[in-house]
Amino acid sequence: MEYVPESAAPLQVGKILCFQCGTPIEPNATNMCVACLRSHVDITEEIAKQNTLNMCKSCGRYAVPPSSWQVCALESKELLAVCLKRIKGLNHVRLVDAGFVWTEPHSRRVKVKLTVQKEVTQGAVLQQEFVIEFVVQTQMCDNCHRGEAKDFWRAVVQLRQKAEHKKTFYYLEQLILKHKAHARTVNIKQVPDGVDFFFPGRSDARKFLDFLVGIVPCRFKTSEQLLSHDANNNVFNYKYTFSVEIVPINKDDVVCLPRETAQQLGNFAELCICTRVTSVVTFIDPRTAQVTEMNGNSYWREPFRSICNQKRLSEFTVINVESLSDAEINSHGPQSDKHVVADIWVMKSSDLGKSDAPQYCTRSHLGHLLHPGDSVMGFDLANANVNEEHFEKYEKRQLKKDRLPDVILVKKVFADRNTRKRARQWKLRRLRKENGSDGSAEGNDYQDFLEDLEEDANFRQGVNIYKDPTAMPVDEDDQDEGVPKITLQEMLEGLNLAEEEEVMAVPAEEEESADVEIA
Repeated sequence: MEYVPESAAPLQVGKILCFQCGTPIEPNATNMCVACLRSHVDITEEIAKQNTLNMCKSCGRYAVPPSSWQVCALESKELLAVCLKRIKGLNHVRLVDAGFVWTEPHSRRVKVKLTVQKEVTQGAVLQQEFVIEFVVQTQMCDNCHRGEAKDFWRAVVQLRQKAEHKKTFYYLEQLILKHKAHARTVNIKQVPDGVDFFFPGRSDARKFLDFLVGIVPCRFKTSEQLLSHDANNNVFNYKYTFSVEIVPINKDDVVCLPRETAQQLGNFAELCICTRVTSVVTFIDPRTAQVTEMNGNSYWREPFRSICNQKRLSEFTVINVESLSDAEINSHGPQSDKHVVADIWVMKSSDLGKSDAPQYCTRSHLGHLLHPGDSVMGFDLANANVNEEHFEKYEKRQLKKDRLPDVILVKKVFADRNTRKRARQWKLRRLRKENGSDGSAEGNDYQDFLEDLEEDANFRQGVNIYKDPTAMPVDEDDQDEGVPKITLQEMLEGLNLAEEEEVMAVPAEEEESADVEIA
């Protein structure tokens, strides 16, 4: 016989009968089974089973007590937090679990399933599950009210560029659309020299201003206007204005740098061509293919203007091309890997067939693109009347040395503009402005920008290009192989104007993109 210790013996708990239904149960403080306890005690009686949610019909945000609005997707944790804040009496119980019960998206009903616990009597804890139904009611938020007023704003960013061509504006517009920097605007107005962006608050305008400073070389000034003043509470109501000026240099502009600026850039050539305007301005010397960059601060310390823009270029026909060796180029700085320096003989296309038409020999960085018979756009410096102080000083020095070029070649003409337009299978998004847009699809300035996107792969990296489903298909055999084009792999799909929202109705706190139009 073995001794069994008392601690090792299994403990047996006796059963009792529920005094309501007689079901055998383990003893508890109420001497009732769970079913009878639930029938006598309801721990959710202080919690409302019906509730409401206020949603703005314009921006789709939900009201968060006491006075804020929040963007919430259906069955998201943000919406669940908003629903729990709307439930009254939830502080009398302990919340264990919460989740959504699926409903039709168009039913305007949101159901939340809750699991709660509460001590009923003498340490007995009861757990219960129930469903609360929320009815979604529409209500316009304060920001949408202000947006509907059209004229309400607290800060404006006035974007200006004092230039004849607007290539930089079009590039900046695409960057704004790509990064959704205009999402907090209440209005956008087109003005002759630029665009005005209106914001409901100073902080929103400041964020947009920081975005502009980071992507284009510019400078800005700030001003404020006092609207009202509460002397008792020391409260001031202001309107703020941020005036932004972009450097007046665009792609394919011929410029003459100040002599001191050229020396600070490493003895760079004073007469050069602008090849790109991003966060910095990139210049290339057409005689040596040497490149340099200039930021906005360097430009505004000693500003200068372009001596020729794309509207003043003349068309020339290439007669002969002679490549040069590195020793003949005599470059002392970093050179562009995409360009080849060559001596090129050209004559004006309008003078073809004339026996006494002059021919010009010039050194250009377009030797890799040009062949005899090609057309090229250039600046006829020999017959031009340039009124620019830095160029006048440069011209006097170069005439003494007989080194002033007669022609500066800027860009090659690949094909007729109408032919390239018909073969284009893509489109861009456009900002919708209150006074219309001066950069329509039929404008020459905008067509020049589209051609630049086709010709420069690096230039279009920051631009979202969308496939045009309405474009007529073009047989590839009929297209010239030398004409640059954008491949289907670079195009995006899914552009649907019906799904876009109008920019005039976008509130200050809405993160969705504004309305766009195709051009």
